[in-house]
Amino acid sequence: MAKGDGEMQRGDTGHRAAIIVAHGQPSAPGPADAEIVALAGRIAGFLPGWTVEGATLAAEGSLSRAVTACAGMALSVYPLFMADGWFTTVHLPTRLAAAGAGDVRILPAFGLDPAVQRLTVELARKALSAEASDAILLAAHGSGRSPAPALVAEGMARLIAAETGANVKAGYIEQAPLISDVARSLGPGAICLPYFAARGGHVVSDLPLALEEAGFAGTLLEPVGCHPDVPELIADRLRLN
Repeated sequence: MAKGDGEMQRGDTGHRAAIIVAHGQPSAPGPADAEIVALAGRIAGFLPGWTVEGATLAAEGSLSRAVTACAGMALSVYPLFMADGWFTTVHLPTRLAAAGAGDVRILPAFGLDPAVQRLTVELARKALSAEASDAILLAAHGSGRSPAPALVAEGMARLIAAETGANVKAGYIEQAPLISDVARSLGPGAICLPYFAARGGHVVSDLPLALEEAGFAGTLLEPVGCHPDVPELIADRLRLN
């Protein structure tokens, strides 16, 4: 359990608490679960008086452990997902209820956080300047079942293009247009910005394979969610809700 320093109360509900929830890695749940717990610890450093827990849906008992640690507190849940789809609107509330969570506030997903979107634009702007490039491949997960993830990525691509003047296209792992196809269309000098919340299997395996297939010779950036400013941005969002 990660706690900030000091005391802070809201009404009669006792201390405030937050659970940062990610999907995790079903094939190897342990490392991803440890990563989200570590992130929760960093977020707690910006939230004196709070209890901040990390959990993944893929690791057995992880969410139940986090809910138990936050029992009796005013609880907010921050989904470390890039879009609000089935996992955040249906599966997560069901899992929280099964874990014994009572009155809980589920915030919008990480990818919808305005501060995260501003950070993404700044990352793109700095990379374009540093690499003297005018094209960005916004690599995202996508979905074969829901339009929600692609809608968020397409909106982010449009925002980056409007703010920077660059040629920005979204490419996906699970739907068309595929990352490999978009990479080919943008040429060798493009920048690939992974619009992902963490460095999971898609980022460390699927994305490099897709870029290799396309013969991509540009610059591959770190995922947005791995930027060092992210813990403070999440803490600010929790504090405001």
